[in-house]
Amino acid sequence: MGTDEGFVEKHALDEIPKEERSPWYSIALIWTGVMICIPALMIGGALVTGLPLGNAILAGIIGYTIVVAYMVFIGMQGADLGRPTAVLARASFGVTGARIVISLIIAVSLIGWFGVQANIAGAAFSSILKSWLGINVSVSLSSLIWGIIMLTTAIVGYKALEYLNYVAVPSLLILALYGTYVSLTKFGLENLSKYQPPHPFPLLQGIALTVGTFAVGATIAADYSRYAKSRKDAVLSSVFGVWPAGILMLSMGAVMSVVAGTYDITQVLSKLGLSAIALIILILATWTTNTINAYSGGLAITNMFNLSGEKRALATAVAGLLGTILAVAGILNYFIKWLTILTATIPPVAGVLIADYWIMRGAKAENWKEYPGVNWAGIVAWILGSLAAIKISWGIAPINGIITAMIIYYILYRVIGERT
Repeated sequence: MGTDEGFVEKHALDEIPKEERSPWYSIALIWTGVMICIPALMIGGALVTGLPLGNAILAGIIGYTIVVAYMVFIGMQGADLGRPTAVLARASFGVTGARIVISLIIAVSLIGWFGVQANIAGAAFSSILKSWLGINVSVSLSSLIWGIIMLTTAIVGYKALEYLNYVAVPSLLILALYGTYVSLTKFGLENLSKYQPPHPFPLLQGIALTVGTFAVGATIAADYSRYAKSRKDAVLSSVFGVWPAGILMLSMGAVMSVVAGTYDITQVLSKLGLSAIALIILILATWTTNTINAYSGGLAITNMFNLSGEKRALATAVAGLLGTILAVAGILNYFIKWLTILTATIPPVAGVLIADYWIMRGAKAENWKEYPGVNWAGIVAWILGSLAAIKISWGIAPINGIITAMIIYYILYRVIGERT
């Protein structure tokens, strides 16, 4: 799907031909592979540090519902136009604005996530070497090794993700189910129901953190829904690919973390008495998700520097290398802060995109067109939306950001957009 000359993909920014589109379940499998990952387990653990188990799961349900709600609009536009998010933004942010600002936002976000994932894989790999062979290898070195391995897969392109998912997705799902079973056996439902978080925080904060976990993924939905045959396929792939897997993984991560007393998944598995084979499975699953991080980061870099489609693989390599440097530097230590930043700054981008296509252009592909230069209506709306998400103390931060960005864009488009 979407490949020329073997497995290396050539459709970086141009429209995906109709004959190369896929049914919804093929794309849903990719999204499920994204959700069945280490951060999806870790967010469950992060939530139970401040919420009782039931409220943590409720926060996850509401959070992922919000994510899917705005994700489907981006996804349907991607299916209509057959192009990735970095190109869709050329209408609402302008050609120059999208290339410099939006592509930069997406690239930096995904490069950061690549670093987090490589850091997790490095920690697991170091733990395996120590427990199996008695060899002490620093997490930084292990992160470097796995960062290089992961970006190599991403360079191959979209098709490689499907093959990797066939192994990684079922393996991590089985591991999480088994870890949850062990937790329930050791701790029991009654003890879980009595659990009290060590550092309580409001339910709304938990919802916002959940959105932050997949804020980037939802905003770049068009990168993969552009392969969908129709809007219906885009919606089904988003709903069934993200929501069930996300809630399941979050819930299992929360249960295991309550028992282990930490959301560091490597320590969780160790405290539950699971073997090093479990850590190998974690590495494989992280590999799947990180391939997508580098792939979409490469798309954003390709757009930012106005590169040809043939340069997509080189851009992906740059994204992966930068992420690997962050992993070696220990970005995992700033996991919660990273989520908070994404929660505030990424959803407003989706708000601007939705307002432009679904409100101003009537959701018609023929009305979509690139805006020359910088569309300041989009830039200002995104900035004010991000500030609203940060500064407004009531409500749910990402929703505040999305709604503010949509309203501001609507107003400014009437003043600036139509006049230009």
